[in-house]
Amino acid sequence: MHTFFKVQSQIVPDMLSVMQKRYQILRSISLTEPVGRRTLADMLGMTERVLRSEAEVLKSLQLIEVKTAGMAVTAKGQELLLELEDMMREISGIRQLEQELRKRLGIKKVVIVPGDSDESLIVKEEIGKACAEMLSQCFEKDSIIAVTGGTTMACAAEMLTKEMGQGKRLLFVPARGGIGEDVKNQANVICATMAEKTKGTHRVLYVPDQVSQAVHDSLLKEPTIIEVLNKIKSATIVLHGIGDAITMAKRRGANPETMKKILEKKAVGEAFGYYFNENGEIVHKVPTIGLQVSDLYDKPFVIAAAGGNSKSKAIKSYFETAPDSTILITDEGAAKMILKGSSH
Repeated sequence: MHTFFKVQSQIVPDMLSVMQKRYQILRSISLTEPVGRRTLADMLGMTERVLRSEAEVLKSLQLIEVKTAGMAVTAKGQELLLELEDMMREISGIRQLEQELRKRLGIKKVVIVPGDSDESLIVKEEIGKACAEMLSQCFEKDSIIAVTGGTTMACAAEMLTKEMGQGKRLLFVPARGGIGEDVKNQANVICATMAEKTKGTHRVLYVPDQVSQAVHDSLLKEPTIIEVLNKIKSATIVLHGIGDAITMAKRRGANPETMKKILEKKAVGEAFGYYFNENGEIVHKVPTIGLQVSDLYDKPFVIAAAGGNSKSKAIKSYFETAPDSTILITDEGAAKMILKGSSH
């Protein structure tokens, strides 16, 4: 079947283009339903007129329904999405891109979602969905899952379902203390959402992410913090983001001296309070409470998620020294930029 579509794309290229567009619209509705036309058009970077026309076709095929609250995918539409997913990844070249990036980074597995999250909000939702699906594959009967904060992790939390946690005892714990960002993007809140969605449980870690050495040593003597930290260290699954070095330093409120050091040492990526240059060398380390990069090497499942072409250098730098067993979830924008950079 895939060969047929490859041949067809050479004879009638427009047909494949139309099919990919409708698949993208259908999948986007599934991710955000119920959703209005104007909202979805903005998210997809499409005119409302074009989206209205395509939505009418999908409605006539009984793949979506239009209600007062917005558009939603029908059961027939969901079935079609499942049937089309593998084929669309194959004919769009994403499957090959995954293999190329996996070899380039030298890691266990790469999952790439279509598009670039720097250009479309819907792509970040796609990354979140891919994270949720990968997490569910890693869940065992008794699992402790350590999760960092950030917008991508918040998206992943919203995509989890009670079916994913059915018959399992899942405990979600924050991988690190908070860094003073929006409450909804803090690890404690994300863990609570994940537990609620999967009918699991969660623990909180009410400590700042960045503290002085004296405060750090003092907090590590508190019994309640020790108990939560032991749970975090015992996690069998870790889900974390990869940040742009300058962006993360600003979010942490880095002082001028630290910012100067990060700039002078040409840091491009950040994870778990470690700042990396393009060669993957650690050029700065923030004293943090929670998981460290060194803790990841003996974890059965480590999932890293980051997307957008602007994150390509950060992703590449982190994977110079990250555990080979890591699963990366990213988008086409970042993947193509990493491979383009490595071909020079």
